[in-house]
Order: sequence, then C-alpha cells, then structure tokens
Amino acid sequence: MVSPPGRAEAIRRAAELGARLGRAVRGVVRGKDAVVELALVALFTPGHLLLEDVPGVGKTTLATALARALGGAFRRVQFTSDLLPADILGVNVLDAAAPGGFRFRPGPIFAHVLLADELNRATPKTQSALLEAMSEGAVTVDGVRHPLPRPFVVLATRNPEDHHGTFPLPDSQLDRFLLHLSMGYPDREAERAVLRSGGLPRARFERVASPEELAEALGAVDLVAMHPDVEEAILELADRSRADARLVRGISTRAAGDLYRACRALALLRGRAHVIPEDLRELAVPVLAHRVLPRTEGDGPRAAARRAIRGILDEIPSPL
Repeated sequence: MVSPPGRAEAIRRAAELGARLGRAVRGVVRGKDAVVELALVALFTPGHLLLEDVPGVGKTTLATALARALGGAFRRVQFTSDLLPADILGVNVLDAAAPGGFRFRPGPIFAHVLLADELNRATPKTQSALLEAMSEGAVTVDGVRHPLPRPFVVLATRNPEDHHGTFPLPDSQLDRFLLHLSMGYPDREAERAVLRSGGLPRARFERVASPEELAEALGAVDLVAMHPDVEEAILELADRSRADARLVRGISTRAAGDLYRACRALALLRGRAHVIPEDLRELAVPVLAHRVLPRTEGDGPRAAARRAIRGILDEIPSPL
C-alpha cells in the first residue's frame, strides 16, 4: 500500500512526465491540443491508438512525435498489400551455431512504439499478425513465444475505408485499440504556422522521456481513485448498450475495462488524484464508438455509433 504522501508524489511525477510529453508533441502538431491529450491517454493507460483521417493532415506526424518524445526503440512499418506477417513479426533463419540450427531474427514489432502506417492497406492475414502482440505483448513464431519490450504501444494510421486499395479492419482488431481518433483539418492560424515553418516533413522531433519513466508512471495510474458513482456509471453504460435498440452489438467487458483505466489516466494527466464524471463523458465516445455495431448507419457507421454512445450517456442519471 502506497502512503498518501507517496501516492501524491507518484501522481505528481507522472503528471509532470505527461506535461513534458505533451509540450514536445504540441511543438510539432499545431492546433490539435485535444487530440494530443487523448494520444497521451493511450500512452498512459497503456493502450493502442488508431488515427483515421484523409492523407496529409498529420496522422503520421502525431504518431512519430509521440514516439520520438518517449524515446526507446521506435519502428515504423509502411503497410502495403504485399507485406507479409513475417515482415512484421520476424523469422527463424539458418544458423549452424544456434541450438537446433535456427536463430530467431526479430521483426520491427520488437519495439516500445510501433508506428503501423496505413494499416488498412495490408491484407487481413497481415493485419491479424498484430492481434497477439496487441493483446498479450508477445508474438509466437513457429510455436515459440517471444515477449515484446515493455511498454509496447501500437500507433496505427488508417485511411478512410472508401479510399481505393484498402481492406476493412475486422471487429476483433478494432477492439484491441483503446482509442479511435480523427485529426481533422487544422484551423487557419495553425495551418499558417505549419506553412511558414516549412510544412510537416520538416518537423523537428524532441526526446523528453524514456520508456523506464513511462513504466513508472503506469504504476501511478493505478493510484488514481475511482469514485464508486463513476464506476457504477461505466457499468450502467455497458449494460444499457447491450439492450439499446440503436445497437446490434453493445460494449464488451474489455471495452468497459479500457474505459475504466483510461478515465484514471486522463485524471492523472490533468494532475488529479481522482476521476470525475467529466472524464467519463469526454472519453466514452473515442474509447467505445469503434467497438459497437449500430443498427442503422444513416450518414455512416462511425457517426451512428457516436450518436448511440452519446445518447446512452445522456440517459444515465447522476453523476453524469
């Protein structure tokens, strides 16, 4: 049990780390403070982040800036239709000096941060190679399990599915992503600053932390107090989603658990030792909307899912 003074100090140090990372990323990604904060929530939960938007609005820049600011091992994989699972996971190669005559050569997934660029341009077989790694922090090649570095976070970008040459991500894979975010276009002044600085390709990335510091901060997330009323609201949200007429499939237990921890991470990043109802309200849509299946799509499945989650939130009584 951590003493109250020790608990407060651990939360303060973790919040300070989050502030440093946030400043470094915002120095590259202009005018997207809310998106940057949610990306940090993914890092501190920890969980995987899916960025979806049209090309050229800064998805890859955000992921790269976050990875570079954290330090540690960073790998970027450009996903294409001819990419194979072994290109990501690694392979066993002949080596007469190794036991059994084979030596495992790790792939780029053996990193603290993996940037999976344009994930939906790879075939379903290659996409599925990430499932075990994202769920368990390990990969299995030829029956041998290989643990990944800790922490391990996938930052994936995805082009909209109506773009030519893309493959849909299966529900089982979407459920592994803690957050699903869109960058959106920058406002006029932020875009002006990007143009004057030479554009996104000339961005300068700064390292301000280490994986060891993040690992310590993850322990502090567990020290953030969850109020029983907010916990009950998460359970109520999950329960109502499974019976809601707007949804064919509601919130899974994994999704509810991810929302629970993400609320603690957001509270910590804002320097609080306790979760408040506003944390849940801010995170419910980006954590849950990509994991539910709306009954009618109307102007698109994403919009319908977001409306359903917001509608259920509005129906839950106090504290929300």
